[in-house]
Amino acid sequence: MRYDNDFDQFDEEDEKIEHFRPMKMKKRRGAAGVHKPPSKESYEGHAEVQRWLKEQALDKGDDKSKFNPTFLASQRDGAWILSSLEHFYEEDLITDVLHVVRSGKEASVYCCVAHPATGAAYLAAKVYRPRMFRSLKNDAVYRQSRLQHDREGRIVRNIRRFDAGNKGRALQVKSWIEYEFETQRLLHESGAHVPRPLTQIGNAVLMEYIGDVDDPASLLKEVRLRRDEAQSLFDCVMRNIALFLAHGRIHGDLSEYNILYWRGAVSIIDFAQAVDPRQNPAVFPLLLRDIERVCRYFARYGVVADAHELAWNMWNQQVGALI
Repeated sequence: MRYDNDFDQFDEEDEKIEHFRPMKMKKRRGAAGVHKPPSKESYEGHAEVQRWLKEQALDKGDDKSKFNPTFLASQRDGAWILSSLEHFYEEDLITDVLHVVRSGKEASVYCCVAHPATGAAYLAAKVYRPRMFRSLKNDAVYRQSRLQHDREGRIVRNIRRFDAGNKGRALQVKSWIEYEFETQRLLHESGAHVPRPLTQIGNAVLMEYIGDVDDPASLLKEVRLRRDEAQSLFDCVMRNIALFLAHGRIHGDLSEYNILYWRGAVSIIDFAQAVDPRQNPAVFPLLLRDIERVCRYFARYGVVADAHELAWNMWNQQVGALI
């Protein structure tokens, strides 16, 4: 799930590149003198990933059978996915993993069979990939616009504390994922159209599954709307953006690529880049960009709106009351 700007453009070729191989690699020659590329290191084989997995491990005990979904056996990074989702199994939240809903550059979403205790039939598990241990690209404005915490839960106001080697990156990753979960929970409890989040453990977030088991909700970019529903859906998205702002959040990367459409209704997802204008009032351009993208998408259905006017009105009405 990638978007149309330099911050996060999805590149299929980049998806094939292993980011945890050494920076410098010597070429090897075969018997015929042909250069052979070095073998790729698996996602879960990198030392930093292994440290992460150990830190996130739970005491399983002997009273529960091992979680071993057949689906994961065929996945290239199956060990990483399993280690990410077994926590939910141990806590009686899911019982099986059925299939990939969608896969992006930094995370993948899986359809899971929900444990009866949850009251749901299926749940969606968003699993961040090991490549998140790289320095998050162009993320300075986002980190400066949110509260972050160290291992003891203390607020970190100097973001350079997160940049000191492997431990710093691990803290940054932990803080980033927790912030996304807390943002989604805040907005859902505020009545916004976002999937209900259940819990977050390690590098995975468990949330409401939207759609049928073998027919998940589509991204807005994947559907052709009826003209008679476009205006109402546009108005709904604008109300949600305003509601986000009223509760101290700007999505930060909103577009038709992270709005779900299911049976005439929309749900907004992916809050990894959400920011709080109370922490950094200089983030108005992110709000404007969100609104411009939404306006541009709905314009193809005849919806007429002035993105700058909408953004300024929201900013003046909501942020003035917050700061």
